Amino acid sequence: MEKLNNTTYQKTRRPERIVQFGEGNFLRGFVEWIVQRMDLSGLFSSSVVIVKPRPGSLQRLLEQDCLYHVNLQGLSGGNVVDTVEPIDCVSRALSPYEDFAAFVRLASQPELRFVVSNTTEAGITFDPACRLTDTPAASFPAKLTQLLYHRFRAFGGDPHKGLILLPCELIPKNGQELTTCIRRYIKLWASDLGDDYRPFSRWFAEACFVCTTLVDRIVPGFPQKEAEALERRCGYSDKLLVQAEPFHLWVIEAPKHLPLQTLAQEFPAAEAGLNVLFTTDESPYHQRKVTLLNGPHTVLAPVAFLAGLDIVRDACKHPVVGRFVHRVMYEELLPTLDMPSDELRRFADAVVERFCNPFVDHRLTSIMLNSFPKYQTRDLPGLLRFVEQQGCLPQGLVLGLAAICVYYRGQQRADGTACVPDDDPRILELLTSLWQSHDARTVASGVLAAADLIWHEQGDLRQVPGLEDKLTATIESILQRGTLQTVAQLLES
Repeated sequence: MEKLNNTTYQKTRRPERIVQFGEGNFLRGFVEWIVQRMDLSGLFSSSVVIVKPRPGSLQRLLEQDCLYHVNLQGLSGGNVVDTVEPIDCVSRALSPYEDFAAFVRLASQPELRFVVSNTTEAGITFDPACRLTDTPAASFPAKLTQLLYHRFRAFGGDPHKGLILLPCELIPKNGQELTTCIRRYIKLWASDLGDDYRPFSRWFAEACFVCTTLVDRIVPGFPQKEAEALERRCGYSDKLLVQAEPFHLWVIEAPKHLPLQTLAQEFPAAEAGLNVLFTTDESPYHQRKVTLLNGPHTVLAPVAFLAGLDIVRDACKHPVVGRFVHRVMYEELLPTLDMPSDELRRFADAVVERFCNPFVDHRLTSIMLNSFPKYQTRDLPGLLRFVEQQGCLPQGLVLGLAAICVYYRGQQRADGTACVPDDDPRILELLTSLWQSHDARTVASGVLAAADLIWHEQGDLRQVPGLEDKLTATIESILQRGTLQTVAQLLES
Protein backbone atom coordinates (compact mmCIF):
# COMPACT_ATOMS: atom_id res chain seq x y z
CA MET A 1 0.00 0.00 0.00
CA GLU A 2 1.17 3.52 -0.76
CA LYS A 3 1.75 5.46 2.47
CA LEU A 4 -0.08 8.80 2.64
CA ASN A 5 1.62 10.18 5.74
CA ASN A 6 4.08 9.06 8.39
CA THR A 7 1.95 6.02 9.24
CA THR A 8 4.00 2.82 9.27
CA TYR A 9 2.79 -0.76 9.34
CA GLN A 10 4.99 -3.78 9.83
CA LYS A 11 3.55 -6.93 8.32
CA THR A 12 3.63 -9.85 10.76
CA ARG A 13 4.95 -13.16 9.44
CA ARG A 14 3.11 -16.26 10.62
CA PRO A 15 3.07 -19.95 9.57
CA GLU A 16 1.04 -20.67 6.42
CA ARG A 17 -1.61 -22.94 7.90
CA ILE A 18 -4.54 -21.90 5.67
CA VAL A 19 -4.97 -22.18 1.90
CA GLN A 20 -7.86 -20.14 0.54
CA PHE A 21 -9.43 -20.66 -2.87
CA GLY A 22 -10.81 -17.25 -3.83
CA GLU A 23 -9.72 -13.64 -3.36
CA GLY A 24 -13.04 -11.78 -3.46
CA ASN A 25 -14.45 -9.13 -1.15
CA PHE A 26 -16.44 -11.57 0.98
CA LEU A 27 -13.51 -13.78 1.91
CA ARG A 28 -11.26 -10.80 2.61
CA GLY A 29 -13.94 -9.07 4.69
CA PHE A 30 -15.06 -12.20 6.54
CA VAL A 31 -12.58 -15.09 6.71
CA GLU A 32 -9.39 -13.01 6.76
CA TRP A 33 -10.97 -10.63 9.29
CA ILE A 34 -11.75 -13.63 11.54
CA VAL A 35 -8.24 -15.07 11.13
CA GLN A 36 -6.75 -11.65 11.94
CA ARG A 37 -8.86 -11.43 15.11
CA MET A 38 -7.80 -14.94 16.16
CA ASP A 39 -4.14 -14.08 15.53
CA LEU A 40 -4.41 -10.90 17.59
CA SER A 41 -6.05 -12.83 20.45
CA GLY A 42 -2.88 -14.89 20.91
CA LEU A 43 -4.88 -18.13 20.61
CA PHE A 44 -3.95 -18.79 16.99
CA SER A 45 -1.00 -18.07 14.73
CA SER A 46 -1.59 -18.46 11.05
CA SER A 47 -1.36 -16.70 7.74
CA VAL A 48 -3.42 -17.35 4.62
CA VAL A 49 -2.17 -18.28 1.15
CA ILE A 50 -4.67 -17.13 -1.46
CA VAL A 51 -5.07 -19.38 -4.51
CA LYS A 52 -6.91 -17.89 -7.47
CA PRO A 53 -9.47 -20.49 -8.54
CA ARG A 54 -9.98 -19.08 -12.05
CA PRO A 55 -7.67 -17.53 -14.64
CA GLY A 56 -7.02 -13.84 -14.07
CA SER A 57 -4.70 -11.30 -12.57
CA LEU A 58 -3.63 -11.00 -8.94
CA GLN A 59 -1.80 -7.78 -9.67
CA ARG A 60 -3.59 -5.56 -7.15
CA LEU A 61 -3.02 -8.02 -4.29
CA LEU A 62 0.62 -8.46 -5.22
CA GLU A 63 1.22 -4.71 -5.58
CA GLN A 64 0.04 -4.19 -2.00
CA ASP A 65 1.92 -7.24 -0.63
CA CYS A 66 -1.54 -8.66 0.20
CA LEU A 67 -2.07 -5.92 2.81
CA TYR A 68 -5.41 -4.11 3.05
CA HIS A 69 -7.99 -2.70 5.49
CA VAL A 70 -11.51 -3.68 6.52
CA ASN A 71 -13.99 -0.91 7.31
CA LEU A 72 -16.88 -2.10 9.51
CA GLN A 73 -19.91 0.20 9.26
CA GLY A 74 -23.34 -0.32 10.73
CA LEU A 75 -25.22 -0.81 13.97
CA SER A 76 -24.40 -3.22 16.77
CA GLY A 77 -26.66 -3.32 19.81
CA GLY A 78 -28.09 0.01 18.76
CA ASN A 79 -24.66 1.65 18.68
CA VAL A 80 -23.02 3.02 15.55
CA VAL A 81 -19.88 1.13 14.48
CA ASP A 82 -17.38 2.71 12.08
CA THR A 83 -13.91 1.19 12.35
CA VAL A 84 -10.93 0.70 10.04
CA GLU A 85 -8.67 -2.29 10.73
CA PRO A 86 -5.47 -3.40 8.96
CA ILE A 87 -5.39 -7.01 7.74
CA ASP A 88 -1.93 -8.54 7.39
CA CYS A 89 -2.68 -12.25 7.73
CA VAL A 90 -2.43 -12.96 3.98
CA SER A 91 1.16 -14.02 3.37
CA ARG A 92 0.98 -14.32 -0.42
CA ALA A 93 -1.25 -14.99 -3.40
CA LEU A 94 -0.63 -17.30 -6.34
CA SER A 95 -2.34 -18.50 -9.47
CA PRO A 96 -2.05 -22.20 -10.38
CA TYR A 97 -2.58 -21.12 -14.01
CA GLU A 98 0.64 -19.09 -13.93
CA ASP A 99 2.69 -21.19 -11.49
CA PHE A 100 1.31 -24.68 -11.07
CA ALA A 101 4.52 -25.86 -9.40
CA ALA A 102 4.06 -23.29 -6.59
CA PHE A 103 0.50 -24.51 -6.13
CA VAL A 104 1.67 -28.12 -5.84
CA ARG A 105 4.41 -27.16 -3.38
CA LEU A 106 1.74 -25.98 -0.95
CA ALA A 107 0.83 -29.64 -0.43
CA SER A 108 4.23 -30.44 1.06
CA GLN A 109 4.14 -27.70 3.71
CA PRO A 110 3.89 -29.62 7.00
CA GLU A 111 2.13 -26.81 8.92
CA LEU A 112 -0.76 -26.64 6.44
CA ARG A 113 -4.06 -27.64 8.11
CA PHE A 114 -7.06 -25.74 6.68
CA VAL A 115 -8.58 -25.10 3.25
CA VAL A 116 -11.17 -22.32 2.90
CA SER A 117 -13.11 -21.56 -0.28
CA ASN A 118 -15.72 -19.30 -1.77
CA THR A 119 -15.91 -19.95 -5.48
CA THR A 120 -19.55 -18.77 -5.94
CA GLU A 121 -22.61 -21.02 -5.82
CA ALA A 122 -21.55 -22.56 -9.15
CA GLY A 123 -18.04 -23.36 -7.91
CA ILE A 124 -18.73 -26.71 -6.27
CA THR A 125 -19.50 -28.62 -9.45
CA PHE A 126 -18.17 -31.79 -11.05
CA ASP A 127 -16.61 -31.45 -14.50
CA PRO A 128 -15.82 -34.88 -15.96
CA ALA A 129 -13.38 -33.30 -18.42
CA CYS A 130 -10.92 -32.54 -15.59
CA ARG A 131 -7.90 -34.81 -15.35
CA LEU A 132 -5.33 -35.42 -12.62
CA THR A 133 -2.58 -34.47 -15.08
CA ASP A 134 -4.08 -31.06 -15.92
CA THR A 135 -1.95 -28.07 -14.86
CA PRO A 136 -4.29 -27.11 -13.30
CA ALA A 137 -7.64 -28.87 -13.54
CA ALA A 138 -10.44 -26.48 -14.47
CA SER A 139 -12.95 -26.91 -11.63
CA PHE A 140 -12.31 -25.91 -8.03
CA PRO A 141 -13.08 -29.41 -6.59
CA ALA A 142 -10.68 -30.92 -9.13
CA LYS A 143 -7.90 -28.50 -8.17
CA LEU A 144 -8.52 -29.31 -4.52
CA THR A 145 -8.36 -33.04 -5.24
CA GLN A 146 -5.02 -32.48 -6.99
CA LEU A 147 -3.75 -30.62 -3.92
CA LEU A 148 -4.93 -33.39 -1.60
CA TYR A 149 -3.31 -36.10 -3.71
CA HIS A 150 0.03 -34.30 -3.78
CA ARG A 151 -0.18 -33.96 0.02
CA PHE A 152 -0.97 -37.65 0.34
CA ARG A 153 2.12 -38.41 -1.74
CA ALA A 154 4.36 -35.87 0.02
CA PHE A 155 3.76 -37.40 3.45
CA GLY A 156 3.36 -41.05 2.47
CA GLY A 157 -0.28 -41.19 3.51
CA ASP A 158 0.43 -39.95 7.04
CA PRO A 159 -3.01 -39.80 8.76
CA HIS A 160 -1.86 -36.79 10.79
CA LYS A 161 -1.34 -34.70 7.64
CA GLY A 162 -4.96 -34.62 6.51
CA LEU A 163 -6.67 -31.25 6.03
CA ILE A 164 -9.79 -29.60 7.43
CA LEU A 165 -11.91 -28.17 4.59
CA LEU A 166 -14.20 -25.19 5.27
CA PRO A 167 -16.19 -24.36 2.12
CA CYS A 168 -18.10 -21.07 2.33
CA GLU A 169 -20.10 -21.35 -0.89
CA LEU A 170 -23.73 -20.40 -0.29
CA ILE A 171 -25.36 -23.69 -1.20
CA PRO A 172 -27.17 -26.11 1.13
CA LYS A 173 -24.87 -28.74 2.62
CA ASN A 174 -21.82 -27.32 0.86
CA GLY A 175 -19.53 -29.74 2.70
CA GLN A 176 -21.46 -32.76 1.54
CA GLU A 177 -21.51 -31.46 -2.04
CA LEU A 178 -17.75 -30.85 -1.99
CA THR A 179 -17.12 -34.32 -0.53
CA THR A 180 -19.18 -35.89 -3.30
CA CYS A 181 -17.23 -34.03 -5.99
CA ILE A 182 -13.84 -35.04 -4.54
CA ARG A 183 -14.89 -38.69 -4.29
CA ARG A 184 -16.07 -38.61 -7.91
CA TYR A 185 -12.73 -37.21 -9.05
CA ILE A 186 -10.81 -39.87 -7.13
CA LYS A 187 -12.92 -42.52 -8.84
CA LEU A 188 -12.65 -40.83 -12.26
CA TRP A 189 -8.86 -40.68 -11.93
CA ALA A 190 -8.45 -44.26 -10.72
CA SER A 191 -6.32 -45.30 -13.69
CA ASP A 192 -4.02 -42.27 -13.29
CA LEU A 193 -3.70 -42.91 -9.56
CA GLY A 194 -2.75 -46.53 -10.15
CA ASP A 195 -1.71 -48.32 -6.95
CA ASP A 196 -2.43 -45.12 -4.99
CA TYR A 197 -6.15 -45.21 -5.82
CA ARG A 198 -7.44 -47.16 -2.81
CA PRO A 199 -4.91 -45.84 -0.24
CA PHE A 200 -5.57 -42.23 -1.33
CA SER A 201 -9.32 -42.80 -1.22
CA ARG A 202 -9.02 -44.18 2.34
CA TRP A 203 -6.70 -41.32 3.39
CA PHE A 204 -9.19 -38.72 2.19
CA ALA A 205 -12.09 -40.49 3.95
CA GLU A 206 -10.26 -41.00 7.25
CA ALA A 207 -7.60 -38.27 7.56
CA CYS A 208 -9.43 -35.31 5.95
CA PHE A 209 -12.44 -33.54 7.42
CA VAL A 210 -14.93 -31.71 5.21
CA CYS A 211 -17.21 -29.40 7.19
CA THR A 212 -20.56 -28.05 6.10
CA THR A 213 -20.68 -24.36 6.93
CA LEU A 214 -23.01 -21.37 6.90
CA VAL A 215 -21.56 -17.86 6.55
CA ASP A 216 -23.44 -14.63 7.15
CA ARG A 217 -22.11 -11.10 6.73
CA ILE A 218 -23.08 -8.37 4.29
CA VAL A 219 -19.91 -7.25 2.51
CA PRO A 220 -20.64 -4.42 0.03
CA GLY A 221 -16.97 -4.32 -1.03
CA PHE A 222 -14.90 -1.29 -1.97
CA PRO A 223 -16.51 1.88 -0.52
CA GLN A 224 -16.29 4.03 -3.63
CA LYS A 225 -17.97 7.13 -2.17
CA GLU A 226 -16.01 7.12 1.08
CA ALA A 227 -12.70 5.68 -0.11
CA GLU A 228 -10.75 8.94 0.06
CA ALA A 229 -11.89 9.78 3.60
CA LEU A 230 -11.25 6.22 4.80
CA GLU A 231 -7.79 6.20 3.25
CA ARG A 232 -6.96 9.40 5.12
CA ARG A 233 -8.05 7.67 8.34
CA CYS A 234 -5.85 4.62 7.82
CA GLY A 235 -2.97 6.55 6.27
CA TYR A 236 -2.65 4.51 3.09
CA SER A 237 -3.90 4.54 -0.48
CA ASP A 238 -5.64 1.17 -0.31
CA LYS A 239 -7.21 -0.17 -3.51
CA LEU A 240 -8.21 -3.37 -1.69
CA LEU A 241 -10.16 -1.64 1.09
CA VAL A 242 -13.22 -3.73 1.97
CA GLN A 243 -16.38 -2.43 3.64
CA ALA A 244 -18.58 -4.80 5.67
CA GLU A 245 -21.29 -4.72 8.31
CA PRO A 246 -20.34 -5.43 11.96
CA PHE A 247 -22.55 -8.55 12.16
CA HIS A 248 -20.84 -11.83 11.40
CA LEU A 249 -21.79 -15.47 11.86
CA TRP A 250 -19.97 -18.64 10.84
CA VAL A 251 -21.67 -21.93 11.67
CA ILE A 252 -19.34 -24.91 11.21
CA GLU A 253 -20.70 -28.46 11.25
CA ALA A 254 -18.06 -31.00 12.20
CA PRO A 255 -18.07 -34.30 10.27
CA LYS A 256 -18.80 -37.40 12.33
CA HIS A 257 -15.15 -38.50 12.60
CA LEU A 258 -13.97 -35.11 13.94
CA PRO A 259 -14.99 -34.32 17.55
CA LEU A 260 -16.49 -30.87 18.06
CA GLN A 261 -14.08 -30.07 20.86
CA THR A 262 -11.09 -30.93 18.69
CA LEU A 263 -12.32 -28.70 15.87
CA ALA A 264 -13.02 -25.81 18.26
CA GLN A 265 -9.53 -26.16 19.76
CA GLU A 266 -7.78 -26.25 16.39
CA PHE A 267 -9.76 -23.26 15.09
CA PRO A 268 -10.34 -21.21 18.28
CA ALA A 269 -12.54 -18.50 16.80
CA ALA A 270 -15.27 -18.86 19.42
CA GLU A 271 -12.72 -18.74 22.23
CA ALA A 272 -11.39 -15.52 20.69
CA GLY A 273 -14.84 -13.96 21.15
CA LEU A 274 -16.03 -14.28 17.56
CA ASN A 275 -19.53 -15.33 16.51
CA VAL A 276 -18.40 -18.74 15.23
CA LEU A 277 -20.52 -21.72 16.24
CA PHE A 278 -19.40 -25.35 16.11
CA THR A 279 -22.23 -27.87 15.83
CA THR A 280 -23.11 -31.39 14.74
CA ASP A 281 -26.00 -30.08 12.60
CA GLU A 282 -25.82 -26.85 10.62
CA SER A 283 -29.30 -27.18 9.10
CA PRO A 284 -31.34 -25.37 11.82
CA TYR A 285 -29.05 -22.34 11.52
CA HIS A 286 -29.30 -22.48 7.75
CA GLN A 287 -33.09 -22.61 8.00
CA ARG A 288 -33.09 -19.75 10.51
CA LYS A 289 -31.07 -17.49 8.21
CA VAL A 290 -33.08 -18.35 5.10
CA THR A 291 -36.38 -17.91 6.94
CA LEU A 292 -35.73 -14.82 9.07
CA LEU A 293 -33.29 -12.87 6.90
CA ASN A 294 -33.85 -13.92 3.30
CA GLY A 295 -37.58 -14.59 3.75
CA PRO A 296 -38.55 -11.07 4.92
CA HIS A 297 -36.20 -9.57 2.31
CA THR A 298 -38.02 -11.41 -0.46
CA VAL A 299 -41.50 -10.15 0.46
CA LEU A 300 -40.62 -6.66 1.71
CA ALA A 301 -38.88 -5.78 -1.58
CA PRO A 302 -41.90 -5.91 -3.95
CA VAL A 303 -44.33 -4.57 -1.33
CA ALA A 304 -42.09 -1.60 -0.47
CA PHE A 305 -41.19 -0.91 -4.09
CA LEU A 306 -44.83 -0.84 -5.20
CA ALA A 307 -45.50 1.46 -2.22
CA GLY A 308 -43.03 3.98 -3.66
CA LEU A 309 -39.87 3.14 -1.69
CA ASP A 310 -36.42 2.23 -3.01
CA ILE A 311 -34.10 1.37 -0.08
CA VAL A 312 -34.42 -1.48 2.46
CA ARG A 313 -33.64 0.84 5.38
CA ASP A 314 -36.43 3.25 4.36
CA ALA A 315 -38.88 0.36 4.05
CA CYS A 316 -38.11 -0.88 7.57
CA LYS A 317 -38.53 2.60 9.03
CA HIS A 318 -41.74 3.39 7.12
CA PRO A 319 -44.75 3.68 9.48
CA VAL A 320 -46.83 1.21 7.44
CA VAL A 321 -44.36 -0.96 5.51
CA GLY A 322 -42.12 -1.28 8.57
CA ARG A 323 -45.00 -2.76 10.58
CA PHE A 324 -45.67 -5.16 7.70
CA VAL A 325 -42.04 -6.35 7.78
CA HIS A 326 -42.28 -6.82 11.56
CA ARG A 327 -45.47 -8.83 11.24
CA VAL A 328 -44.09 -11.16 8.57
CA MET A 329 -40.88 -11.77 10.48
CA TYR A 330 -42.10 -12.09 14.07
CA GLU A 331 -45.69 -13.32 13.72
CA GLU A 332 -45.67 -15.43 10.56
CA LEU A 333 -42.17 -16.80 9.90
CA LEU A 334 -40.55 -16.98 13.34
CA PRO A 335 -43.20 -19.30 14.89
CA THR A 336 -42.63 -21.87 12.12
CA LEU A 337 -39.02 -22.56 13.18
CA ASP A 338 -38.18 -25.33 15.61
CA MET A 339 -35.62 -23.50 17.74
CA PRO A 340 -35.82 -21.76 21.15
CA SER A 341 -38.03 -18.68 20.76
CA ASP A 342 -35.70 -16.35 22.68
CA GLU A 343 -32.80 -17.34 20.41
CA LEU A 344 -34.96 -16.74 17.34
CA ARG A 345 -36.08 -13.33 18.59
CA ARG A 346 -32.48 -12.26 19.23
CA PHE A 347 -31.57 -13.28 15.70
CA ALA A 348 -34.63 -11.49 14.28
CA ASP A 349 -33.78 -8.36 16.25
CA ALA A 350 -30.27 -8.43 14.80
CA VAL A 351 -31.71 -8.83 11.29
CA VAL A 352 -33.91 -5.75 11.73
CA GLU A 353 -30.90 -3.79 12.93
CA ARG A 354 -28.96 -4.96 9.88
CA PHE A 355 -31.82 -3.96 7.56
CA CYS A 356 -31.67 -0.46 9.10
CA ASN A 357 -27.91 -0.04 8.57
CA PRO A 358 -27.48 3.73 8.09
CA PHE A 359 -24.35 3.25 5.96
CA VAL A 360 -25.66 0.84 3.32
CA ASP A 361 -28.19 1.87 0.65
CA HIS A 362 -29.48 -1.61 -0.17
CA ARG A 363 -31.75 -1.13 -3.17
CA LEU A 364 -35.00 -3.07 -3.28
CA THR A 365 -34.62 -3.77 -6.99
CA SER A 366 -31.40 -5.70 -6.33
CA ILE A 367 -33.36 -8.09 -4.10
CA MET A 368 -36.09 -8.72 -6.65
CA LEU A 369 -33.90 -10.63 -9.08
CA ASN A 370 -35.45 -14.12 -9.46
CA SER A 371 -38.26 -13.31 -7.01
CA PHE A 372 -40.33 -16.41 -7.73
CA PRO A 373 -37.51 -18.94 -7.11
CA LYS A 374 -36.54 -16.96 -4.01
CA TYR A 375 -40.11 -17.06 -2.70
CA GLN A 376 -40.22 -20.80 -3.36
CA THR A 377 -37.14 -21.52 -1.24
CA ARG A 378 -37.34 -18.74 1.37
CA ASP A 379 -41.03 -18.07 2.07
CA LEU A 380 -43.18 -20.91 0.80
CA PRO A 381 -41.90 -23.46 3.37
CA GLY A 382 -42.89 -21.03 6.14
CA LEU A 383 -46.28 -20.40 4.56
CA LEU A 384 -47.02 -24.12 4.39
CA ARG A 385 -45.81 -24.74 7.95
CA PHE A 386 -47.92 -21.81 9.19
CA VAL A 387 -51.01 -23.29 7.54
CA GLU A 388 -50.25 -26.68 9.08
CA GLN A 389 -49.69 -25.21 12.56
CA GLN A 390 -52.34 -22.48 12.67
CA GLY A 391 -55.01 -23.79 10.30
CA CYS A 392 -55.15 -20.46 8.44
CA LEU A 393 -53.13 -18.50 5.91
CA PRO A 394 -50.29 -16.09 6.87
CA GLN A 395 -51.71 -12.99 5.21
CA GLY A 396 -48.44 -11.08 5.08
CA LEU A 397 -46.71 -13.84 3.12
CA VAL A 398 -49.69 -14.02 0.76
CA LEU A 399 -49.47 -10.24 0.29
CA GLY A 400 -45.77 -10.60 -0.55
CA LEU A 401 -46.59 -13.17 -3.25
CA ALA A 402 -49.35 -10.92 -4.61
CA ALA A 403 -46.91 -8.01 -4.81
CA ILE A 404 -44.44 -10.17 -6.76
CA CYS A 405 -47.22 -11.07 -9.19
CA VAL A 406 -48.12 -7.38 -9.66
CA TYR A 407 -44.47 -6.36 -10.02
CA TYR A 408 -44.05 -9.00 -12.73
CA ARG A 409 -46.85 -7.32 -14.69
CA GLY A 410 -44.00 -5.05 -15.81
CA GLN A 411 -45.76 -1.69 -15.72
CA GLN A 412 -45.10 1.47 -13.71
CA ARG A 413 -45.75 2.38 -10.11
CA ALA A 414 -47.58 5.59 -9.21
CA ASP A 415 -44.50 7.85 -9.50
CA GLY A 416 -43.68 6.57 -12.98
CA THR A 417 -40.79 4.28 -11.97
CA ALA A 418 -40.83 1.17 -14.15
CA CYS A 419 -41.20 -2.35 -12.78
CA VAL A 420 -38.55 -4.41 -14.58
CA PRO A 421 -38.79 -8.07 -13.53
CA ASP A 422 -35.73 -10.27 -14.09
CA ASP A 423 -36.19 -14.02 -13.80
CA ASP A 424 -36.13 -17.29 -15.70
CA PRO A 425 -37.39 -16.42 -19.21
CA ARG A 426 -40.02 -19.15 -18.91
CA ILE A 427 -41.40 -17.57 -15.73
CA LEU A 428 -41.46 -14.14 -17.36
CA GLU A 429 -43.26 -15.62 -20.36
CA LEU A 430 -45.83 -17.28 -18.08
CA LEU A 431 -46.58 -14.04 -16.20
CA THR A 432 -46.82 -12.05 -19.42
CA SER A 433 -49.33 -14.56 -20.75
CA LEU A 434 -51.36 -14.59 -17.54
CA TRP A 435 -51.52 -10.78 -17.29
CA GLN A 436 -52.88 -10.55 -20.84
CA SER A 437 -56.16 -11.74 -19.33
CA HIS A 438 -56.35 -8.58 -17.13
CA ASP A 439 -57.97 -10.86 -14.57
CA ALA A 440 -56.58 -11.29 -11.05
CA ARG A 441 -57.99 -14.80 -10.62
CA THR A 442 -56.44 -15.99 -13.86
CA VAL A 443 -53.06 -14.65 -12.70
CA ALA A 444 -53.39 -16.14 -9.20
CA SER A 445 -54.56 -19.52 -10.45
CA GLY A 446 -51.92 -19.71 -13.17
CA VAL A 447 -49.08 -18.84 -10.80
CA LEU A 448 -50.20 -21.30 -8.11
CA ALA A 449 -50.60 -24.06 -10.70
CA ALA A 450 -47.02 -23.69 -12.03
CA ALA A 451 -45.69 -26.68 -10.09
CA ASP A 452 -43.05 -27.81 -12.61
CA LEU A 453 -41.82 -24.29 -13.34
CA ILE A 454 -41.86 -22.57 -9.93
CA TRP A 455 -42.97 -24.68 -6.96
CA HIS A 456 -41.38 -28.05 -7.79
CA GLU A 457 -41.76 -30.54 -4.90
CA GLN A 458 -44.41 -28.36 -3.21
CA GLY A 459 -46.70 -29.19 -6.12
CA ASP A 460 -49.86 -27.39 -7.26
CA LEU A 461 -50.49 -24.69 -4.66
CA ARG A 462 -54.14 -24.39 -5.62
CA GLN A 463 -54.56 -27.34 -3.26
CA VAL A 464 -53.67 -25.15 -0.26
CA PRO A 465 -57.07 -24.31 1.33
CA GLY A 466 -58.14 -20.74 0.61
CA LEU A 467 -54.85 -19.69 -1.01
CA GLU A 468 -56.21 -19.10 -4.52
CA ASP A 469 -59.10 -16.96 -3.23
CA LYS A 470 -56.86 -14.96 -0.89
CA LEU A 471 -54.17 -14.37 -3.50
CA THR A 472 -56.81 -13.26 -6.01
CA ALA A 473 -58.38 -10.82 -3.55
CA THR A 474 -54.99 -9.40 -2.56
CA ILE A 475 -53.92 -8.83 -6.16
CA GLU A 476 -57.24 -7.09 -6.82
CA SER A 477 -56.76 -4.90 -3.74
CA ILE A 478 -53.27 -3.82 -4.85
CA LEU A 479 -54.56 -2.94 -8.32
CA GLN A 480 -57.67 -1.11 -7.11
CA ARG A 481 -56.68 0.46 -3.77
CA GLY A 482 -52.90 0.61 -4.04
CA THR A 483 -50.22 -1.22 -2.10
CA LEU A 484 -50.05 1.04 0.96
CA GLN A 485 -53.79 0.87 1.58
CA THR A 486 -53.73 -2.91 1.10
CA VAL A 487 -50.93 -3.23 3.64
CA ALA A 488 -52.72 -0.91 6.08
CA GLN A 489 -55.91 -2.94 5.79
CA LEU A 490 -53.94 -6.13 6.49
CA LEU A 491 -52.41 -4.63 9.60
CA GLU A 492 -55.81 -3.59 10.92
CA SER A 493 -57.32 -7.05 10.44
